[in-house]
Amino acid sequence: MKFIYTLTIFLFSIALFSQTTLSGKVVDEKGNPISGANIFIEGTYDGASSDEKGDFSFTTTTTGNQTLVVSFLVYETLKTVVDVSNFKNKTIKLRDNINALDTVVITAGNLEAGDKARVSVLKPLDIVTTAGSAGNIIAALQTLPGTQNVGEDGRLFVRGGEANETQTFVDGIRVAQPYGASAQNLPTRGRFSPFLFSGISFSTGGYSAEYGEALSSVLLLNTQDEPDQNKTEISLMTVGLGLGNTQKWKKSSLSVNTAYINLAPYQALIKQDVDWNSPYQSLSGETVYRYNFNNGILKLYAAFDSSKFDINQENINSPQKIRVNLNNNNFYFNSSYKGGFGNNWQIISGLSYGYAKNKIGVDLNSVDNEENAAHLKLKLKKSFSDRVKLSFGADYFVTKFNEDFKENLGTTNTNGYNSNIGAVYTEADIFFSKKFAAKAGLRASYNDLLNETAISPRVSLAYKMAKNSQLSMAYGDFSQTPSVDYIKYSKFHQFESEKASHYILNYQYNKNGKTFRAEAYYKDYSNLVKYDTPAIQYNSVFNNNGAGYAKGLDLFWRDGKSIKNLEYWVSYSYIDTERDYKNFSAQVTPNFVADHSLSIVTKYWINDWKSQIGFTNLYSSGRPYNNPNETKFMNGKTKSYNSLSFNWAYLLTTQKILYFSVSNILGSQNVFGYDYAKNPDATGVYNRAAITPTADRFFFLGFFWTISNDKKENQLRNL
Repeated sequence: MKFIYTLTIFLFSIALFSQTTLSGKVVDEKGNPISGANIFIEGTYDGASSDEKGDFSFTTTTTGNQTLVVSFLVYETLKTVVDVSNFKNKTIKLRDNINALDTVVITAGNLEAGDKARVSVLKPLDIVTTAGSAGNIIAALQTLPGTQNVGEDGRLFVRGGEANETQTFVDGIRVAQPYGASAQNLPTRGRFSPFLFSGISFSTGGYSAEYGEALSSVLLLNTQDEPDQNKTEISLMTVGLGLGNTQKWKKSSLSVNTAYINLAPYQALIKQDVDWNSPYQSLSGETVYRYNFNNGILKLYAAFDSSKFDINQENINSPQKIRVNLNNNNFYFNSSYKGGFGNNWQIISGLSYGYAKNKIGVDLNSVDNEENAAHLKLKLKKSFSDRVKLSFGADYFVTKFNEDFKENLGTTNTNGYNSNIGAVYTEADIFFSKKFAAKAGLRASYNDLLNETAISPRVSLAYKMAKNSQLSMAYGDFSQTPSVDYIKYSKFHQFESEKASHYILNYQYNKNGKTFRAEAYYKDYSNLVKYDTPAIQYNSVFNNNGAGYAKGLDLFWRDGKSIKNLEYWVSYSYIDTERDYKNFSAQVTPNFVADHSLSIVTKYWINDWKSQIGFTNLYSSGRPYNNPNETKFMNGKTKSYNSLSFNWAYLLTTQKILYFSVSNILGSQNVFGYDYAKNPDATGVYNRAAITPTADRFFFLGFFWTISNDKKENQLRNL
């Protein structure tokens, strides 16, 4: 017994004296002590926590080289191999965890809308509950800073750029024909309803190297990854009917949305300043199929749109009205796959095909055009660590356009072009710390139609100044094939890509439901197309000697917390821009630009009324126009534009909504510009006609009914 006791004491003494003590101090990148950090030897229970001074000490029976693990909440976990016999009074420095919610986010030139956005200026609900938008995504975006309200056109004009300078993408794949067909001075709408989209990214400049063929901006629409439940949605409107259905299975889901629009009943009740032979009619539909794999998701998106109208338009150069009869058919298909594989690799791939056909009668003349466009895309992304992510990929764009113009009792003139553009790009996201990040990229493309190679560097930086505020900067070079109005004559003329450089400085503040953004920018345009005739025609002399600039300041403020049940935002834009392009005789501000733009959007929920009401007021200063009765080019200016719109959504029951809206409720007599006669009258004066809205106001009334499993879902987000 004595022997056993002595042996136990001996073995305990050996174990005691064979233990090694490790000690040190845990600090952050600035040298400040970190209290409560966990420090331990990997694979053992040997460890300790740092005290309020960051100090720690513990013993271990392990020997030799071991892996020491140091971790704490908002810092990156550190793993380092140490010699336990030598690890005494060492200082361990932890780096900020860049995955934390308060990590810097690059925001220069980018406006996010969606629940998944780290820094969001709009929610999905906002896109369609904005008074005056009438469910049109583009109209809602025109309440954001950096956009121009060009009421006679309806498309998206951004920071001094024309509408064709903005490209639209669905799930990262380009849409060649994003707008509905229309006639001169009749506004069009975006083709896509908000029914199937969960998020929007609207880059007003300085966007990623992943996207090309856009001088001013890109609009990214993201379809829903997964619907929440089975449901059916029915819409009865003063302008038509709508029906939607979603079915959800274990790994897949299918959403379908259709609409029939016919303005004839509305026109009969409420007269407009338009001489219709046959008012606008359209039949459209969209569908998304989703399949979730273990490591990725496949989406198939398809949309079609068939529309027509017949109208008599007044023309200052014709004693008779000009009849315009238009039939348009459009189809768009998009497939995309996003998934992970290997060691932190991600793949994003897809393809799209767009088809558009227009049959246009202009009095006794006819214009038939057809466009086929495809986009193939492959992108790979690798996360080397939480701080370094590298992406690279390739794009291929194919476009075929043909147009036949047949004069009455005359010959048929055929024009068109075939274009193939191949591009490769690479981009790195580098987080130097939780406060400082950079995105640097390079895009190279080759256009076989223009026989031209373009190299476009792009870089963005962001620095977090405080917990709720940050500063971002961006620079980028961008190029784009000239508009179809020019390039369809490429068999007669050799064109070059139009070019622009963007410089952007952004400040953003976010706290407790309040957002403030201030962004200053400068755009330098070069290689813009010019021609020497009053109108574009096949025998015009074209060149790429045009140039211009755009500079300005955009401000945005949103507050959803200060007043209960009230959300509002205010956008202000100032722009100074001039261009020498088209057939301009001097560098001047183009006629679609207003120097000052202000929008105020409010949404208020009234519990007692079971209603959401909203007001939107759009204001812009006068736009320039050219008056041939004056010697100075583009010297005229319209009066200011102002429009106050109102909407009211009333919940009859949880799933039944009565919705009413009216645009320009004050009946402001807005003027977009003037058309002047080509020749003077007997007194030497060029007569003119004002370009005005088709009606002072637009009224909308609809009933929306949702049938779902939970009996709670409704279409308030779609209105």
